[in-house]
Amino acid sequence: NRQPATGNRQPATGNRQPNPPSVSQNDGDINWENRTLFISDNLPILRGMNSRTVDLIYLDPPFNSKKQYAALEGTAAEGQKFDDTWKWTELDVRWLGEISRRNPALGTVINAAKLTQGDGTAAYLTMMGIRLLELHRVLKDTGSIYLHCDPTASHYLKVCLDAVFGKNNFRNEIVWCYSGGGVPKKDYPRKHDVLLRYAKGKDFVFHVERKAYGAHADSGGRATDLGGTRSLEYNPAGTPVTDVWSDVKPLINWSKERTGWKTQKPVALLQRIIKASSNPGDVVLDPFAGCATACEAAEIEGRQWIGIEACEEATKIVQDRLDKADLGELGSQADARRKVTVRYDIPKRTDAEGIALARRRRTKAYKTEANFDYLYGVQRGDCPGCTRHFQSEDMTFDHRHPQAKDGGHELDNLQLLCGPCNSIKGDDTMEDLKRRLKKRDEHKLAKLERMGMSAFL
Repeated sequence: NRQPATGNRQPATGNRQPNPPSVSQNDGDINWENRTLFISDNLPILRGMNSRTVDLIYLDPPFNSKKQYAALEGTAAEGQKFDDTWKWTELDVRWLGEISRRNPALGTVINAAKLTQGDGTAAYLTMMGIRLLELHRVLKDTGSIYLHCDPTASHYLKVCLDAVFGKNNFRNEIVWCYSGGGVPKKDYPRKHDVLLRYAKGKDFVFHVERKAYGAHADSGGRATDLGGTRSLEYNPAGTPVTDVWSDVKPLINWSKERTGWKTQKPVALLQRIIKASSNPGDVVLDPFAGCATACEAAEIEGRQWIGIEACEEATKIVQDRLDKADLGELGSQADARRKVTVRYDIPKRTDAEGIALARRRRTKAYKTEANFDYLYGVQRGDCPGCTRHFQSEDMTFDHRHPQAKDGGHELDNLQLLCGPCNSIKGDDTMEDLKRRLKKRDEHKLAKLERMGMSAFL
């Protein structure tokens, strides 16, 4: 894999302004400060980030486990909790409409999941899908994303990632296996997580990690495994790490890293990811920061970072972890450089694309993206006239009760029609449209019958 030149990349110096001026800048200009933790739902923060500003994304989101989680009392994370159970809501309808407009393939995936798996899975994938679209946008063309999940949802999420990043940009399904815990009576013990690794483009950053051979080198300069059954090409640096990771141990209950979350991941796991898929000074983003493992690992490896977490308790955890982190050669940095900036506001996009989008959203007309997305989601992409399914670009706004007959712009009087139905309906009512469509179909059927072709219908 080719690696882009990195000689001109410099780590942040800590003197950047957290609130840059609202002026037009080129894509790639960062509109936040290094070591920033946003306390918020991550979607509005992601929408406020400039495009192509992040080098590496790691996320450990909810897994659709249908469980409730809470940090242990008396720990640093006490007070944090979330319910990993998902129900279909009106917000999901609007998000699904936006997803279908921006990425029809992803919308089709979620609609299929709704039919086969039910509303809960569809709601979960809709929540993830709308965020994956924003994560793809903020990622640089040389960047990579690692999505941490387990077998509960990994297969659904992979199809979603294929739709967003492209199946050709799938790089690895990494299996992180571990031991410990209970043993079920009627199943094999479930002892692994999955990390889905995707690149955004062809020229992504990747550094091969090697580990010592579990073997002995022979006199011919080759290495044989301990069983002596096969020989390996010898490399003094060791053998490459594969896509099965069993050497990174999970955290035990009394580990010094523990903050109170049972789902907490070890720093070593994040260090491996960060070293493999970023360079010193690069920007690492964790949109589900939780107990800040990715933030600490990024700091240890000399990367810039940004975290997003909804729970207020995360602010103290992040700062405490950075204060206690073993930075090695980076330990000589001034304490001020390790100070975390906590923000509750949404960053304001300063790239050209973001400014143009803000202008469109300021319109007071009924033809807004939000209205379109909601209606497309409610209709599931089906035209209420001919009842056929259409992609979003083939649908247009229409008034159920015509404007010519005092129909208003309220959302409940709006719908989306396909182009032909919209033309047939004109300024008349839906009853008029249905009658004309029925008459048209009857005329076509009669014509086919005269031609002796009705049997082919």
